[in-house]
Amino acid sequence: MEFVIVTGISGAGKTSALHALEDIGFYCVDNIPPALLSTFYELCEKSADERMKRAAVVLDVRMGNTFSEFEAAINKLRRENREYKILFLDAANDVILRRFRATRRKHPLFPDSTLYTIEEAVKIERELFAKLKMTSDYLIDTTFLSSAQLKERVATLFIGGEISSLSVSCMSFGFKYGVPTEADIMFDVRCLPNPFYVEELKYKTGLDEPVRDYVMKWHQSQGVLDRIIEYVDYTLPLYKSEGKSQLLIAIGCTGGKHRSVTLTQALYSHLFENNNKVSVHHRDITKV
Repeated sequence: MEFVIVTGISGAGKTSALHALEDIGFYCVDNIPPALLSTFYELCEKSADERMKRAAVVLDVRMGNTFSEFEAAINKLRRENREYKILFLDAANDVILRRFRATRRKHPLFPDSTLYTIEEAVKIERELFAKLKMTSDYLIDTTFLSSAQLKERVATLFIGGEISSLSVSCMSFGFKYGVPTEADIMFDVRCLPNPFYVEELKYKTGLDEPVRDYVMKWHQSQGVLDRIIEYVDYTLPLYKSEGKSQLLIAIGCTGGKHRSVTLTQALYSHLFENNNKVSVHHRDITKV
């Protein structure tokens, strides 16, 4: 039985995450009342339909639920020794506000649109979910992610059907576009020689062989990569023994197209070859 509770801040992408889970075979229910969480789990567990053995539900504030209701529902699953994972979606306040204004949607905490501004509603919701965010198994910050990138991240977390194992995500990014706040480990490779200043490489990326060859021909790059791999190899067993479900390793350069992509791909290849559950994402590779 695989059971995923999708929750988080309104506007952060819970619907897209649920669609991604549905696409990889999860039986999905949106906006389930907390009081029915345990009952729904039991129905899925006892169902003769194997498709219901992988289930995902969205738990949020659209029905006026309070944190005490969320906490009681999840604690009941825990008391019943049910296996589950919590996927929490978040994003920066300015991005959340921009999404609401763009779609003209009303925030679900508005009992009356005259009572709050969107900013106040988001603040209240953050306070409501603060504890649940801290205890979640998976955290995805969608601030810099497109809908397609979010769906890819969610799919790679759960597509293997090994919900209890440590899922490692390797991400390249550009510091000029902002750091991934959900990263567990972050490396800065802006100290390495930059292909951007080589005219024939400027518009290529770290996925192109000429760029990879240029970046890795320097002893500094080899040294940095060796030390990144050594650090990750040492700490992965520690994270696994701690019971961590998700580990995001982010490697950043200035624009997220050349050096960070090259080293992220190299780290991904190393982890994959050593039989880790690992995925790779290049957040800013298509940005100008």
